[in-house]
Amino acid sequence: MSRTTASDRMRRVLAVVPWIVANPGRRVSEVASRFGLKESELLDDLGVVYMVGLPPYSPDALVDVEIDDEGRVTIRLADFFSRPLRLTPGQGLALLASSDGLLSIPGTDPDGALARALAKLGSALGVDSENASDPIEVHLGAAEAAVLDQLRRAAGAGSEVEIDYYSYNRDAMTTRAVAPWRVFADAGHWYVHAWCHRAEGERIFRVDRIESLTDLDRPAAARPDDAEDTDGIFHPRDDDPRVTLELQPQAAWVIAAYPCEDVREGDDGVITATLVVTAQPWLERLLVRLGPEARIVASDGIDDPGGLAVDAAERILARYGPAGDRSP
Repeated sequence: MSRTTASDRMRRVLAVVPWIVANPGRRVSEVASRFGLKESELLDDLGVVYMVGLPPYSPDALVDVEIDDEGRVTIRLADFFSRPLRLTPGQGLALLASSDGLLSIPGTDPDGALARALAKLGSALGVDSENASDPIEVHLGAAEAAVLDQLRRAAGAGSEVEIDYYSYNRDAMTTRAVAPWRVFADAGHWYVHAWCHRAEGERIFRVDRIESLTDLDRPAAARPDDAEDTDGIFHPRDDDPRVTLELQPQAAWVIAAYPCEDVREGDDGVITATLVVTAQPWLERLLVRLGPEARIVASDGIDDPGGLAVDAAERILARYGPAGDRSP
């Protein structure tokens, strides 16, 4: 029996919500039947919609789902949905390509709001979805074809490989024996989801950071029963260090670029957000990049957080000093 992944469920939610918005007051049983769902599955999906919103997550910034005593469901979109959406051509094409598949989900109205919105977007981009004749080049990321093929073969055969891998977060090269499970593209890069013997756990590696790859010619151990079907790239652990930053309004991009916890925005636009730190070099680079636009207000599991940015900046400056003064 096939298992519904998180991405499958998200596509389903994105198809169901516009239909309910356009058809308020329909019974839960009718909506579930239309989309081929059990009523319990639909209610679980609608429970996720309750949490969609923007900081500071006040009532006007959240999607409102109402189910009355007679089982009639209505969805009211948050205020930010009424704001004009400005997209670059690249963003528009990415949105069109990723959203077009939603129309194939059973129950989706082919003439509904979603279809009309995609048609308008396609027209603005000069893409005719019904009579497309011009090819569109889709770049899935820089990775050697031979490495991708080798990883796919290992995943299909259930065998292990050895990789020399550069970790950007830790700024270090390591050699690891891994058992590839899945090779996939996400946000312009290729990744391999694998079991790593060095870490004794499942990990995701960016393929273009694999310096070399060797077949170990041995079968992989059985995949653990509790292994996740990973659809995202980053999954923080409870024991990962945390750092809480106070971000000036011009540094608000941080909460969109990195997974954050407990995001709060003050009346002055200053944002407080907690980030998971998987490796100290990554945090150092982020603090140097932000400069005076960020300040550490709390940390857990990080030694001398106040001196991280200063120490990193001094090491960078040393590399640009006279040859005799450079650090090894």
